[in-house]
Amino acid sequence: MDKVKSFTIFFTTFANKRKIMALKKSARNYKKNPASRKKKAAYDKKYDATPARRKRRAELVKANRKAGTYGNGDGLDMSHTKKGKIVKEKASTNRARNKYKAGSRKNKK
Repeated sequence: MDKVKSFTIFFTTFANKRKIMALKKSARNYKKNPASRKKKAAYDKKYDATPARRKRRAELVKANRKAGTYGNGDGLDMSHTKKGKIVKEKASTNRARNKYKAGSRKNKK
């Protein structure tokens, strides 16, 4: 019974460590530092409430509803292209595009 219990504890600890290490650096930081997470949440709330962000979101939601993809679970978003056109695109691709580019909001400290 001792071996089973120690193996279970080891495996649980190892599995939890793998879950944490699977997170990106900033996600691990916010998980460890509640004050930082709270500060970021406050910043994001303020940023997302700006008129420019609200206008952009409203434009995309309107296009999404018109295209019939809003809320149906098909995994598609409406996305702004470089030329300013709005097109359907896989949500994961759309949301990850500018993740690590210079000047991206996700890169700022």
